Amino acid sequence: MDEREELIARIEEDQHALGRLFTHDRSMPLLTLNLTMQQLKVVLILAGRGSASGQELAHALGTGLGTVTGIVDRLVAQGLVSRHEDPNDRRVRRIRLTDAGVRMTEELADAGPAGYRRLLDALDLDTLRQLEHVMGKLREAATGLIDTG
Repeated sequence: MDEREELIARIEEDQHALGRLFTHDRSMPLLTLNLTMQQLKVVLILAGRGSASGQELAHALGTGLGTVTGIVDRLVAQGLVSRHEDPNDRRVRRIRLTDAGVRMTEELADAGPAGYRRLLDALDLDTLRQLEHVMGKLREAATGLIDTG
């Protein structure tokens, strides 16, 4: 293995090790949730869309409407979502996050940057300068690799 491959392998291992460390961080709100993966997906879909019908959720999850009904029932019982009549079609019920659901998704969204900030705060100034330089290089490389059009 040449030096480039060895460096890439060590960087990948460091990234995996950081990921493993973060999964043990009990301050992460994701670890305190009492939601199934499907329930979490519904909450995140609603956070992105604002609201959705049962059919839209079923399509997004790749599951049947009956399954979605059960998932939504449990989320309603936890106070995270509510059902409302669709103003454009009274036969359709729309599901949206409650205030508690919005707060939960905001905590989840804020946790990653907050944890990253705690990590950066632990670094000395010289290391931060080096990291800033490397991050700029990564952003340039990603810009060249990722098709945004």
